[in-house]
Amino acid sequence: MSPSPILHARHQQCASAAAPLAVGLSPPVVLSACLALLGAGGSLLIRVYFVHGGQRLWLSTMIQVSGWPLLLPPLYFTLLLLSRRDGGSSIADRLLPPRLVGAAAVLGVLYAAACFAYSLGLQALPLSTSSLLLATQLAFNAIAAVLFAGLRFTPFSANAVVLLTVGPAALGVGPSSGEKLAGEGSATSYWTGFFECVASAALLGLVLPLVEVAMSRYGRRSGHAGAAARVPSSYATVMQIQAVMGAAGTTVCLAGMAIAEDFQAIPREAAAFGLGGTNYYLLLVFGSVAWQLSNLGIMGLIVCSSSLLAGIMIALVLPLSEVLAVVFLHEEFDGVKGIALVLSLWGFVSYLYGESAQKTAEARRSEDLDSSTCYSLMA
Repeated sequence: MSPSPILHARHQQCASAAAPLAVGLSPPVVLSACLALLGAGGSLLIRVYFVHGGQRLWLSTMIQVSGWPLLLPPLYFTLLLLSRRDGGSSIADRLLPPRLVGAAAVLGVLYAAACFAYSLGLQALPLSTSSLLLATQLAFNAIAAVLFAGLRFTPFSANAVVLLTVGPAALGVGPSSGEKLAGEGSATSYWTGFFECVASAALLGLVLPLVEVAMSRYGRRSGHAGAAARVPSSYATVMQIQAVMGAAGTTVCLAGMAIAEDFQAIPREAAAFGLGGTNYYLLLVFGSVAWQLSNLGIMGLIVCSSSLLAGIMIALVLPLSEVLAVVFLHEEFDGVKGIALVLSLWGFVSYLYGESAQKTAEARRSEDLDSSTCYSLMA
């Protein structure tokens, strides 16, 4: 006698529920991490700008935020494909809600302020030092995520935050012996750049969780029947938020450049640039592209995962920038910087291991719960 259709359906449901759950990073998260790594050279190019005679702070800030127009063509075609896939819905149905656009614009202004503070610090300090100092953004990120995004620490994530903060903080003992600083090379110059980098880290650590909060609070739009629907965490959403933040930051930089008379100074600075006028303009272009890759990757990690993972990725990319500075700019790499680098990498590995262990444990608990439920249904 064959089993009843209901019992057969329950058996199939239980079999699928008991299958091992795949634990891993989603493709959007992997893509975002790769973009962030590809943009690691952006800080190096800004440091090259200062080393070879560049002095315009607002221009160097513009490099960090002005690459957003590169997103417009792929964003348009992505929205077009999504609208056709969904039965001919209009592109307007895929745009961000107005309140989320406004929140992203405000955060774009704050991000521009963080970039300006970073330019100040990078002008005064070697990249190998300023990169490790900026890694302290993870501590500010974690505090803001607890306060605003409801983050709950695991032992591994707490360990990662501590290591990624203590390592760069070791540089606070003062300038390394023989370290050459831009400008005067005095202790005053060092400490000024030190606190400018820390201020940049604090602003950046505040912006990242607030993007996550804005998505949660304002990422809803009215459906066809008036019901609220959450904006999907797709890369179309990522590109839109990044474009809005970039446009707002660019507006701030344009105003700053106009006040500081950077537009009149650019031709003179290009003519006197140590690598030549052509390389001066190429540096500006490639610097903007590199920073846009980095910004898009970080935004993708926030929208598709969490602001804490974005902060962890920044903390990993910064030591990579430090290595690039040692290789290409021949900056000094002493014992203190080596300890800071090792602690930063250790913290990153600790976070990844903790996340993997936590997801595996959650998958096993879910599998055990589904199995016990299925056994009770089949009894």
